[in-house]
Amino acid sequence: MEYAVINLGSKQYRISKGDIIEVDRIAEEGNSKIDIDNVLLYVQDGQIKIGKPKLSGVKVKAKVLEQKKGKKIRVAKFQAKVRHRRISGFRSRLTRLQIEDIELIKSKSR
Repeated sequence: MEYAVINLGSKQYRISKGDIIEVDRIAEEGNSKIDIDNVLLYVQDGQIKIGKPKLSGVKVKAKVLEQKKGKKIRVAKFQAKVRHRRISGFRSRLTRLQIEDIELIKSKSR
């Protein structure tokens, strides 16, 4: 089994080939391809590579599926004895990514 842990934004995601993940918004249009080289951990057939803090030589290729908004979160403020109530909402902006491949980049030996 092959998987990796990547860092996008300030969050970490465990991914494998073919996964679809939702991350904080990335400034890319739909159907564009991105390369993620901020790989923290890579596991293939029981062999583990851990970066310090990230791995050089491992790259993740992903495809942007869509830009969308998340579920609405309701936030309420209340002050007792004053009859003050305030309700506001928030929807985070998300990007859906499909992981196409996890590549090992061969280092050139001298």
